[in-house]
Amino acid sequence: MEYIDYYKVLEIKKDASTDDIKKAYRKLARKYHPDLNPNNEEANKKFQQINEANEVLSDPEKRKKYDRYGNDWQHADQFNAQQQQRQSQGRSRNSGGGFSGFGGDDFSDFFSSMFGGGGARSSSRSPFKGQDYSSELNLNLLDAYTTHKQTLTVNGKQVRITIPAGVENGQKIKLSGYGAPGPNNGPAGDLYISFNISEHPKFKRKGNDIHIQEEVDLYTAILGGEKIIETLNGKVKLNIPAGTQPDTILRLKGKGFPVYKKENQFGDLYVKWQIKLPIKLNAKQKDLFEQLSKL
Repeated sequence: MEYIDYYKVLEIKKDASTDDIKKAYRKLARKYHPDLNPNNEEANKKFQQINEANEVLSDPEKRKKYDRYGNDWQHADQFNAQQQQRQSQGRSRNSGGGFSGFGGDDFSDFFSSMFGGGGARSSSRSPFKGQDYSSELNLNLLDAYTTHKQTLTVNGKQVRITIPAGVENGQKIKLSGYGAPGPNNGPAGDLYISFNISEHPKFKRKGNDIHIQEEVDLYTAILGGEKIIETLNGKVKLNIPAGTQPDTILRLKGKGFPVYKKENQFGDLYVKWQIKLPIKLNAKQKDLFEQLSKL
């Protein structure tokens, strides 16, 4: 397996902090994102390496293993288990209480057996699961509202996925078998996709509920009337009772966001009325208001 210096990939030092890693990842991910570099295989390869590096270095435990074992960090647990087993066997063989553990050759033979190297131990190769990949997918709120398909570039390959309606910002989904090939014919790793959903200028999402603000002119608020408003799935006509007060909230049941993987279940839509006061009054209007104030 070719060694990849994840610190070099993210253009950071080995003593970089968690914030440094996050900033470096976001900067480079934007630069090399496939959407900004269509048909650019080098950029796609770089983008995949950036995701791999972030997946490892942003996790303290994975980073610790990577710093010690390099590209073989995923198999550190197997190595430690083998090491403990040999140490135990060594102690049982040495009646004088001597210690027999992994030497330098043992260490090399262990990884040689995993990754297909030659030598007397090649017959004991064991298959291992391949490395997991991680990627970030940018969506807008309307994208997340409906179930739809998108095509991703993963390790130079096009992967078409179905995104269920109702995914949340920061949510992760796993695509089994879309990671790196497994050593010694082992199963492929998995692909983890995290969703970055941008805010909408009008519709504010809180869980499965949607909140909006709508203006009502002063006269309609006082006398009552109707208003047609936009929702995420079309227009609706609302009744405005006479004497509606500023910041009155109206709840529309089932007009919110779809519940993730719950067919025909939706949150609610909350409409807050904002009373719009007239800015300029002509002489007649002003006189009428003065008369009203005296009644």
